[in-house]
Amino acid sequence: MSARIKVAVLIVFVLCFFLWPSRKFFAQEKGGAMALRITSPDFSDGEVIPKKFTCDAQDVSPKLEWKGPPANTESFALIMDDPDAPGGTWVHWVLYDVPADGRELPEKLPSQEQLASGSRQGRNDFGKIGYGGPCPPPGKPHRYFFKLYALDTKLNLKPGVTKADLERTMKSHIVAQAELVGKYGR
Repeated sequence: MSARIKVAVLIVFVLCFFLWPSRKFFAQEKGGAMALRITSPDFSDGEVIPKKFTCDAQDVSPKLEWKGPPANTESFALIMDDPDAPGGTWVHWVLYDVPADGRELPEKLPSQEQLASGSRQGRNDFGKIGYGGPCPPPGKPHRYFFKLYALDTKLNLKPGVTKADLERTMKSHIVAQAELVGKYGR
């Protein structure tokens, strides 16, 4: 193999190695689609959820931010649950009909059926409307999944629905989804 070919192969390898993880090959300005992504300034994916957002303290919802929804998004839905709960998956938050132009949920979202934005909240497994923070029994830390769904319609469900109701209704309307996982233990 000539030196020129070796150099060309090396350059291609280096570009793939350094640019592929950052998705620069697929940046929106190049015409590619950006994937839906959810984050929180309060904790990173896979890290510990601060005590403030749990039943051991203020039990307020964390700030959540997202970007990269598909162009045909008409609304968002969010489910937070704990698959490590002793009796099976425990639902902590059900939120839907979040406006398509929304890109964040503020910290300490009020626990009311309908929010000023038109978003609606369902019933969690604590039997309450809105957010119920991590509250695991002593032992191994639990994982809490914040699952964001971009939908191609506004669902117009009545306030107070369950996770099962929401999942059944949105099943054929999901155009993208993303998740953020936090941990908390006692």
